Amino acid sequence: MQRRSVLVMLFVLTGGIALGAVLMQQYQQRHPAPGLASGDALVNAVTPATAQAAPLPLPESSTIADVAARVTPSVVSIFSKKEIKVPDYMRYPYGSSPFHRFFGVPPGFGPDQEGQTPGPGPGQGGELFQQGLGSGVIVSADGLILTNNHVVEQADEIKVELSDERQFEAEVVGTDPKSDIAVIRVKQKNLPAIAVADSSKVRVGDVVLAVGSPFGLTHSVTMGIISATGRANVGIIEGGYEDFLQTDAAINPGNSGGALINMQGELVGINTAIASRSGGYQGIGFAIPSSMAIGIRDALLKHGRVIRGWLGVAIQNLTPELAENMGVKARQGVLISDVSQGSPAAKAGLKRGDIVLKIDGQATNEVSDLRNLIAMKGKSAQVKLGLLRDNREREIAVELAELIDEQATIGATPAEGKQEQGLLSGLTVRNLDPATRKKNELSPDVNGVLVTEVGPRSPAARSGLRPGDVVLEVNRKPTPDVAAFKQAATGAGQRVLLLVDRGGNTIFLALAR
Repeated sequence: MQRRSVLVMLFVLTGGIALGAVLMQQYQQRHPAPGLASGDALVNAVTPATAQAAPLPLPESSTIADVAARVTPSVVSIFSKKEIKVPDYMRYPYGSSPFHRFFGVPPGFGPDQEGQTPGPGPGQGGELFQQGLGSGVIVSADGLILTNNHVVEQADEIKVELSDERQFEAEVVGTDPKSDIAVIRVKQKNLPAIAVADSSKVRVGDVVLAVGSPFGLTHSVTMGIISATGRANVGIIEGGYEDFLQTDAAINPGNSGGALINMQGELVGINTAIASRSGGYQGIGFAIPSSMAIGIRDALLKHGRVIRGWLGVAIQNLTPELAENMGVKARQGVLISDVSQGSPAAKAGLKRGDIVLKIDGQATNEVSDLRNLIAMKGKSAQVKLGLLRDNREREIAVELAELIDEQATIGATPAEGKQEQGLLSGLTVRNLDPATRKKNELSPDVNGVLVTEVGPRSPAARSGLRPGDVVLEVNRKPTPDVAAFKQAATGAGQRVLLLVDRGGNTIFLALAR
């Protein structure tokens, strides 16, 4: 019986290896290894000092082991150290957030059995040297390394260890917290720089390898696939620019800043975080696309900071409900809900209600698409917006300005008017008098009715309307006072489109039964 169990296990193992070989052969037949001209241009386009010989392409018959052997020398371990002040004692839990940007701790410095790094004992207080371990990717032969900002942020000392165990001190060239990208440098020549792929060509289902230093286990390689592209609004980088590749390749603490590699041995992403309830791998990892990372690198090298473009509009996703209420044909796009005075958008003639379908030919199906594309174009860039206005497509050219501060992009007396019937039932509004304007900090140019009450199960509540909002229009008809609001609401019908001022920004809301 025992012998039979062993034979069954051997059969399953052999069958799995054979199946893996067949799948890999089919993948390689469908995706022959291309030349590296495109990747080389991205890697070598910084300055002549970073020029290097193009890596030879992998043979078509290369295996996963060949790819791993090719790229591992280009991935480094990053040790950092910073001094922090603690009042009594300090520990470093993974936290309650489901998203973890994995900046681990090196062997000998924790984590303990609870996954924490001990600080001074109770009552000791004083200084604590926090030490961490992350990963990085060599992107030029003269020592430029890409990693995550949170790996090197505020570090007093940074050391880099290569795959051959050589260690070098590193200095920070530049950081961009809003993308979580940092560039560091070691003063060495002829380092094994990685080839860089165009991450916009990555497809769901592509096989990838993750290379890094999880839990201090340097130069570990795991395999998975691309599970999704264009993951935004994940909440990993608060207030930042997110456009992640999602992968199920195992990523753990210490992998931050490491490489996500395609089967041609090219960099497609910088590993950044995973979604996890435990703080460990659960099959959902996120990587910053290589094209974004390289663009950030070039900006940091050229300007010392990232100069992002600014259009000057408040925007929101075009939902099916909004499209139906507005009577537009488009079912995807980004709706302009406001245009800032004196902004590039205003100068170009953009209007509230325009729907942006494309920027320079690239689709903008969601708010994050438009926001990221405009930001990455940079100051003074000339862009062409493909619009839908009054159900007619048109193209408008805009010269972008520089984004100085984050612009909003979207997101008592008795009631004077209460709608008891129809889609606006449960909604109470009042006129804006000087005292109300002052109390609600409303500017003089806001003309509408103040929402003071929204019924909990009313259509208005389901649409997202809330007390404190100012209704400017109902079905495109201005509502400067309660009388105008009542008149517009009387003929509202089965669909109602509201234009609302919320905190100085205007948004559209669609009401339906």
